[in-house]
Amino acid sequence: MKKWIRNGTVVTASDTYQADILIDREKVVAIGSNLDGKDAEVIDATGYYVFPGGIDPHTHLDMPFGGTVTSDNFYTGTKAAAFGGTTSIIDFCLTNKGEPLHSSISTWHEKARGKAVIDYGFHLMVSNANDQVLEELGAVVRNEGITSLKVFMAYKNVLMADDETLFKTLVRAKELGALVQVHAENGDVLDYLIKQAIAKGQTDPVYHAYTRPPEAEGEATGRAIALTALADAQLYVVHVSCAEAVRRIAEAREKGWNVYGETCPQYLLLDITDLQKPGFEGAKYVWSPPLREKWNQDVLWSALKNGILQTVGSDHCSFNFSGQKELGLGDFTKIPNGGPIIEDRMRLLFSEGVAKDKISLNQFVDMTSTKVAKLFGMFPQKGTIAVGSDADIVLFDPTVKCTISVETHHMNVDYNPFEGMVVNGDIISVLSRGSFVIRNQQFVGQAGAGRFVKRSTFARP
Repeated sequence: MKKWIRNGTVVTASDTYQADILIDREKVVAIGSNLDGKDAEVIDATGYYVFPGGIDPHTHLDMPFGGTVTSDNFYTGTKAAAFGGTTSIIDFCLTNKGEPLHSSISTWHEKARGKAVIDYGFHLMVSNANDQVLEELGAVVRNEGITSLKVFMAYKNVLMADDETLFKTLVRAKELGALVQVHAENGDVLDYLIKQAIAKGQTDPVYHAYTRPPEAEGEATGRAIALTALADAQLYVVHVSCAEAVRRIAEAREKGWNVYGETCPQYLLLDITDLQKPGFEGAKYVWSPPLREKWNQDVLWSALKNGILQTVGSDHCSFNFSGQKELGLGDFTKIPNGGPIIEDRMRLLFSEGVAKDKISLNQFVDMTSTKVAKLFGMFPQKGTIAVGSDADIVLFDPTVKCTISVETHHMNVDYNPFEGMVVNGDIISVLSRGSFVIRNQQFVGQAGAGRFVKRSTFARP
């Protein structure tokens, strides 16, 4: 059935204007006034912003880590994402050394199949760059539509790759047109600092931050950038948390290098004092990189406003406090790293960014949707409201307030790191390819309705 969105304020990365939108067969077919909405269902958007659906470039659903598995799977995670205005995610597909890449990709397809309620794609982890892997990457990028590769510079003896692997991946990515992502922390240094802390009996959650200093993030970011320049490739630094990393990215971009950066709401709004909460409460805030000193927040906001950082992902990696985070009682190294962010990413960025004049309304759309689509080969199918684009649309009421709480969120986890925060603005309805997933703040979607998105190769935005 056709849908006719009327009387809303359309907001894209470049424009804000009053217009109606006509949707037919999953696509936007007309934008303007005096549209022919005959036989269409009328959706009144009076007083609402009409945004392109959010794209979360950084999620971990149904992912094994630290002896357990994230508490959100592709059903609960994508359902929560939809409640938060996100209509597409790109999840991380982990690989195992010695196994074909396609085996891991098949595993991740199986995790999502029949569960995802919104569209999704995959990033592919590279931990070993031998001849077989480098050859197989060709088929992955060209045939599978997985055009972004992830290299961990941390988690020694678990996920971490060495510099040779990173460099070979960058060289191959240049040949294939893939975008390489790095988790930038110096894993060797962290390993040493962590062992020293444990030997001294420093086991509380806050030592997770003390053993992962910002200097180690800055160094790894700079090293990854140097290798990218040497390979003449393209780099995307995930979850940037501190001034040291921002400075390295800014320097690279001033030189015209193909380097991009992402931060997350947790680094914009929370700080190291959350890890210092009494008892074991700080474990709720253990993720990597760790929360930093509060003054870093101003640096990150400025970097977003000035285009040094381009996107805001959630790094959603949810573990229950009870039974999962508690695995690290008495030893912070055993606390599963990650937090539940997917549902609150967009409302937090609007409330704390747009409503407080730290970023513009159009920048909000750009960093939560458009720039992600451009960097990761989804534009213009996704990431904008334009004739011919997928009808992934969010109706947003900027006048209401809501309180973030575990009592009302839809993530499958027993706490919320932003508990009690009152935010300005909320998501009212969400359409994915023209069909309602959220309607008047009620879930009306279907498990399995989400489709895998084959993405095009990297093109400089």
